[in-house]
Amino acid sequence: MSLLALCLLLLVGCAALPPGKRSPRDPWERMNRATYRFNDTFDKAIARPVARGYRRVTPHLVQTGVSNFFDNLEYPVVMVNDLLQGQFVPFLSDTGRLLLNTTVGIGGLMDPATAAGLEKNDRDFGQTLGKWGARTGPYLVIPFLGPSDLRDAVGRVGDEYCNPRHYIRNSYVDYGLWLVRAIDTRARLLDAQSALDSAYDPYAFLRNVYLQHRDFKVNGGQSLDEEQQEQKLLEESGEDPQMDLRRYTPRSSSSSTSLIRASATRPAGRCV
Repeated sequence: MSLLALCLLLLVGCAALPPGKRSPRDPWERMNRATYRFNDTFDKAIARPVARGYRRVTPHLVQTGVSNFFDNLEYPVVMVNDLLQGQFVPFLSDTGRLLLNTTVGIGGLMDPATAAGLEKNDRDFGQTLGKWGARTGPYLVIPFLGPSDLRDAVGRVGDEYCNPRHYIRNSYVDYGLWLVRAIDTRARLLDAQSALDSAYDPYAFLRNVYLQHRDFKVNGGQSLDEEQQEQKLLEESGEDPQMDLRRYTPRSSSSSTSLIRASATRPAGRCV
């Protein structure tokens, strides 16, 4: 950790901010850009090649089974946040989804619940804190984990304690599952990488998409003011103001974090 901290300090010292108006939601931009560059370098050197190799050598059916397994294993996070947000009907549906996929779906390798009409939800503790009125706080890029804000950083810790994998005491099993999950997650994000790579300022583009997406998860639909803010965010990031940012913002539960985490090398990593 000391070596990582030293590298980040050196990057911060060398970081140069691009010209233009600073985002009020990103007061730590110099530090965040340094962390983003560190994450991006690690991703290009290690995480992305490993994910591409995994996708190339692993049959698509196996990839789907692995993704289904981890989605099912971590689904209690969604269910706990259902209750914390007072979403009792979705909680019952999500409970049925977990039971059906765990039994009929052979431990979650298959997804019969979707075919049965049980919708897959996407809730987390950061969203729950927002529902309770907690402010987002400054935007924050976390080493290896990618974009966040102070509220969501706290939420990651809460979600970790809701994740059944956290309570596995066998280190080989625990970290083995963590590694496979990280590779699977990064492989899922490969298709979204081109949108990020083609951005004039990938850092600003990713930040704006992340903040808009999290606002949508907490507040629901968009008001006219939010749409105007969206165009302003595009202009600040150097993108074409006529381009609709929403087409880069996943709304379905199956891909809700695809672009947001496209630059994060280990989005499913341990927080504590």
